[in-house]
Amino acid sequence: MIVPTTRSNIMFWTSGGVFLALLCGVNGSQSLYDLQWLPCKFVDEKVHINEEGHIETSYITRKAVLQFGNVGDKPLHPTITFLVTASKVDMRRYLEGTEDKLQCEIRRYSNGGIVTRWPTAGAQDHDVWFTSTIRHSEGLFVITTFLKHTTAAPAEGQLDFLQWKTIHDRDLLTTSAVMFVLTRTPSVEVGFLKEPNLHCQFGVDHKLPHVTVEWRLQKHGERSKLFSYSSRTGKSEGAGVAVKTIAAGNASFKVPPTSKHSEGTYICSVVVAPLSGSHDIPLTLSEQPRVSINVDSTLSIILGKYQKLICDAERYYPLDVNIEWYREPPGGSPTPSTLKNVLFSSHQNHKDGTYSHSAFFYLQPSMKDSGYEYTCKVSHKSLRTPIRKSFSLIVTDPDSTLWNITAIGFIISMLVILCYMLPQYLGGRKAAIKFSPAAVLAKVRCCL
Repeated sequence: MIVPTTRSNIMFWTSGGVFLALLCGVNGSQSLYDLQWLPCKFVDEKVHINEEGHIETSYITRKAVLQFGNVGDKPLHPTITFLVTASKVDMRRYLEGTEDKLQCEIRRYSNGGIVTRWPTAGAQDHDVWFTSTIRHSEGLFVITTFLKHTTAAPAEGQLDFLQWKTIHDRDLLTTSAVMFVLTRTPSVEVGFLKEPNLHCQFGVDHKLPHVTVEWRLQKHGERSKLFSYSSRTGKSEGAGVAVKTIAAGNASFKVPPTSKHSEGTYICSVVVAPLSGSHDIPLTLSEQPRVSINVDSTLSIILGKYQKLICDAERYYPLDVNIEWYREPPGGSPTPSTLKNVLFSSHQNHKDGTYSHSAFFYLQPSMKDSGYEYTCKVSHKSLRTPIRKSFSLIVTDPDSTLWNITAIGFIISMLVILCYMLPQYLGGRKAAIKFSPAAVLAKVRCCL
């Protein structure tokens, strides 16, 4: 017996040892649980044997719709209709966002000649399989659902492992959703030393399925196994997935602290014979540059002197970075002028895989350059907008500077002399008053 808990943002269905998390409007997004139909493109296949005896497949894109309802419902649109009847696997419970952001694609699915009857009532050896993949255009999720269509009789006169049923433009195909594989991390971009969680969730329409879960990393044309688990044997290899959560349909993978070697495409595969579903999750690393210039916000230069101006972009990843120096007159300009005499250092590669780079120039300004603002602009993949560091230039005349120094020196000297002479002057006055004739006479009278 299947018992749902309270339906709020997250609903859970339990069926024996299988625990299916049905996400409805996670994080406040719109629920599409009552969606009646969805436009799709049906990527049909035409298979034939060429003159050399080899099998060739051509792909034809056709208009179709996914329609949700019950056996016997009429099509809502005059096109190829895949009627998805009620089952324990309902892809609508996992959809997020709004309908206009959903992209749907239906394809035929071949089980590769494996004759394994799906273990639910009414299933036949000659069932025809399709996959429906719905993705959010802004990368919220990708879900692939397997649709089982039972024909009256097996096809004849075709290759065993490609028993494609001919589908006409207004055909109605009644199907049942039997399995899904979902990821809410279709692509991941993180910094160094992070531990991202790559989401992979699955569900089937019957309890205690024999499930095999694998995670592989593909990079530079090679695949390496990261983790594997078989419910049939109970054995697992590798790390990154909590085995105890697999029975609940959670096969998410936790990446170890990221380094340059973590980049690649992570592949989550779920096999419930005769079906095999997977999602490719590209993981890229990105670190923002730390930008600095070697002067303060105001730079004062004496006419005739020069200054080396350096703009450093440090500890960024990936490699490509763009550094520009430009200047603007006082009051700003709609088109700042880019400096042409800029030199660049070679890229420095650090042990952690990040890079550093510098752009510098030598400034020997004239008096008319005083008041200009100089800016270093750094652009990089990791930045939404470029980073800017600026300083204002003040150019001073050496003659006026010398006069100012002389005047200031004179004033300081006078102050020193005054501070030295004033106490002596005041002390002399006191001594003169003390030994004057009037003071002596007054003292004698006092004694008499």
